[in-house]
Amino acid sequence: MAKKKSRSKPPARKQGSKPAPVSKGQAPAPGAKKQQRSAVRAAAARKKQKTQTVVIWSVLGLVLVGVLAASVLFGGGASGVSEPEAWDLPAMGATADTQERVILAEFSGSPTVVNFFASWCIECDRELPFFATVSRELEGRVDFVGVASAETGNALFMPERHGVDWWPLARDVGGGGNDLAVALGARPRAMPLTAFYDESGQLLDVQLGSINEATLRGNLMEFYGIEF
Repeated sequence: MAKKKSRSKPPARKQGSKPAPVSKGQAPAPGAKKQQRSAVRAAAARKKQKTQTVVIWSVLGLVLVGVLAASVLFGGGASGVSEPEAWDLPAMGATADTQERVILAEFSGSPTVVNFFASWCIECDRELPFFATVSRELEGRVDFVGVASAETGNALFMPERHGVDWWPLARDVGGGGNDLAVALGARPRAMPLTAFYDESGQLLDVQLGSINEATLRGNLMEFYGIEF
């Protein structure tokens, strides 16, 4: 007679007990997730600060470029010498195509009239036609030099408007672009001004404000003995 196979039963589980969890690796240490989140936030903050620093320096760089461009355009801050009897100024206009500087010593041997103007100057606009007429008459006998001073716009506006852009042309120097004019007695941002030099470069006279054609001719007769 065949024997019955015995069927063993698993041990009964005690009431209230839970099966042991299946291990999938070491459990994170207490507070590890919080530290991880803090590290992520700190890295993000550093990246943001770095980006802001780059932006700030970029803006400062653009501002500096703008300031330098304005200095070049308007003449403010240009380097040179503003001594009334030894000036050395940066050339502009057609003059700058052939030379970088306009220097008083270059005109040695010839009487020299230096007229200061600015694009915003109404009195300059009134007197420059007289200078244009007389300078053409005396071309080769008296040197006329034009200097844009305290300029805030187009430095070539006045000489081109009145046909004296064939003169040697220069920009005044200094922070306000008017150091030479001030050294000759002009008030800041007060144009026009005309300086008369003899053949040796000695300053003979300075006329503040505009002058008419009769006065200009009279000065040339008095200072240089020129007859019209």
